[in-house]
Amino acid sequence: MSGELLDVSLKVIGIVRNGTKQRPVVGWRNTVSEIVVDSHFTEALDGLEEFSHIIVIYWMHRVSTYGQVSLKVHPGGSKELPLMGIFATRSPHRLNPIGATIVRLLELRDNILKVERLDAIDGTPVIDIKPYIPRYDLENEAKVPSWLGKRKAKNC
Repeated sequence: MSGELLDVSLKVIGIVRNGTKQRPVVGWRNTVSEIVVDSHFTEALDGLEEFSHIIVIYWMHRVSTYGQVSLKVHPGGSKELPLMGIFATRSPHRLNPIGATIVRLLELRDNILKVERLDAIDGTPVIDIKPYIPRYDLENEAKVPSWLGKRKAKNC
């Protein structure tokens, strides 16, 4: 890489609606959300209802990116866990506050997607939606570090 930074622009395609104003203490497992897609993009959703799961990519708009982001953190803020590089964690405090989550698609009605387990608060801008395709998106041989099974943290 030459060291040049590129300007990137993103188009918000929808907004998360779920009434959740901050990260829940017990996690996102039971959270049901609606993604209200801009009506200009409704036809882009055609065929999505045939998938049980989708990947939602969103901008974590309430995470401050001003100033310097720590390149190493304790996962989930838990001092009992090892200090890790930010790219080896799920910390929301990132160089670019982009989130991506695989969710269950419960319903598609016009331009509204009802989903389960989306870890985004109410009002979060959605920047892309992709179908979850197991043969492309799941690696059966995946490995994770041993500390992940021991974690007490909410978000790694």
